[in-house]
Amino acid sequence: MTDTILRNGCKADGAVENGYFKKGCNPLAQTGRSKLQSKRAALNQHIIKQMRMRAGAENLLKASSNNKVRESVLLELSYVNANLQLLMEQLEALNSSVEVYQNTQETFSIPLIPLGMKETKEIDFSVPFKDFLLEHYSEDGNDFQDEIADLMDQRQACRTPSRSVEGVELLANYFSQLALLESRFFAPNRQIGIFFTWYDTFTGVPVCQQNISLERASVLFNMAALYSQIATRCQRHTATGLQDAINALQASTGVLHHLKETFTHTPSYDMSPAMLSMLMRMMLAQAQECVFERTALAGIRNLFLSLLKMAQEAAKVSEMYEGVHQSMIQTPIKDNVPLFWSTMAQVKTSHYRSLAHYFTATALLDHQVGPGDDEDQQEKAFSQLYDSMPDGRAPLQLLRNKEDRQRIGKAHLRRAILEHEEAMRMCALCRELQRLEVLREVLQATHKRSLAKFALYEHEDDFTDYMEAPDINAKTEQRAEMDVPAATKVKVSDLFHRLGPLSVFSAKQRWTAPRTLRLRPEDRDLGFTLKGDAPPQIQSLDPLCPAAAAGLREEDYLVGVGGVCVCV
Repeated sequence: MTDTILRNGCKADGAVENGYFKKGCNPLAQTGRSKLQSKRAALNQHIIKQMRMRAGAENLLKASSNNKVRESVLLELSYVNANLQLLMEQLEALNSSVEVYQNTQETFSIPLIPLGMKETKEIDFSVPFKDFLLEHYSEDGNDFQDEIADLMDQRQACRTPSRSVEGVELLANYFSQLALLESRFFAPNRQIGIFFTWYDTFTGVPVCQQNISLERASVLFNMAALYSQIATRCQRHTATGLQDAINALQASTGVLHHLKETFTHTPSYDMSPAMLSMLMRMMLAQAQECVFERTALAGIRNLFLSLLKMAQEAAKVSEMYEGVHQSMIQTPIKDNVPLFWSTMAQVKTSHYRSLAHYFTATALLDHQVGPGDDEDQQEKAFSQLYDSMPDGRAPLQLLRNKEDRQRIGKAHLRRAILEHEEAMRMCALCRELQRLEVLREVLQATHKRSLAKFALYEHEDDFTDYMEAPDINAKTEQRAEMDVPAATKVKVSDLFHRLGPLSVFSAKQRWTAPRTLRLRPEDRDLGFTLKGDAPPQIQSLDPLCPAAAAGLREEDYLVGVGGVCVCV
């Protein structure tokens, strides 16, 4: 085997060779993530069993005219549908189990949402590939047993990739190898009897096709999912960890975009254009959230310009999560996305909007324009905060007037408190969100901070001097953008390179069985010339030469001379 392998100390099983694991794979790891993935695989099997029972019952219902039989079938259908609903709810709960993916050292960071990996069935390539090698290439398939076994080991390892760069590389190598396999073994007008089965990550519904494009698209999806899981594992209490999380989420977005643009007709709904677009929005929003956390990591200085900057950064995160939520509630996405996801998007929309208003209020209430302040700089920053100034007044005029600053500042505080309360209300409506203690603690702490701030400036005339706080313009110094990683275009060695150059020996070419010719040159003239190499091709064949008489034809390939292969 050509892959890097690591000692496991366990009995060989699955993607293990002589007691070793392939690099980037550990199928025996007993982590929370691996246990969730095992539960997902088991649920998928139960779902497909119930779906088969439902299909059989529906067919019997259509075929039968006996009332008693129909009543029994309808009763059975109600049981099956109820079981399916329960299984779907269990699968949704798995997709909502974000806490097991987070870094265990995180203390006060709102969890990120990872994407669950698709499950698949095992495939035995041996018989179909050996038959194709014999029929198409006239090669004994047993001579390629090691290559086929290596391919099967690689696919098996890709079912349990480690949550690391090595795991991504494992998927990337297999994805690139699939492109070579498609050219070698999958002709456009011929099926070789290999069925690829993959389960929808949201519904558990299986999709089975002989088209290798389903395999390639699903591996890409899992690569994007693995990047998102790597991001949730990063140490978000450090600048390096936050940057790693940003890079991983942007890479996940890039892989999803590559999947959307390359495989446009995937039958699995989790890879539909609408769903992929929503997932890309979610990954970018989470990356932008990490940008905000990195900006605030060293502490937010209680300075006018710093507070306005953080207000617009928070508004940017809120804006992106609002876009995520809007895409999640569109039909038919809302019927497949977990309620936990859409509710979390709402909570974060309100939470970061409340932070934006809190920072703005603090800037206006705690700071006055003094003699030594740069009025021009403060005026420029304040003028960019709103689409239009309150009461239509000039920015500098508002900044110089203490009463106006307090009036606008208290309006922002009231808006911040309302948004805090909306975030906590939405959190209370979702059972899975209620289980996230860190989320409740963050929401409660920020709410108490805003209430304490408001208490300092609360007066009896607030009811008569009420104004609505204007929306805050979203702005960021680093916009989260998708990054198509190099992992989608990894160069790998062709497992079946012994067949010859791929440009010549491919599934789309038509081949006859090899012919053996004995040639004796006359006056050192064979009666033809050769072009190219590995393998050379016959050209300029003299139709009267002995070679032509022996059966040689123009454009034939010379694959061996004297028992020595010249294909490679």
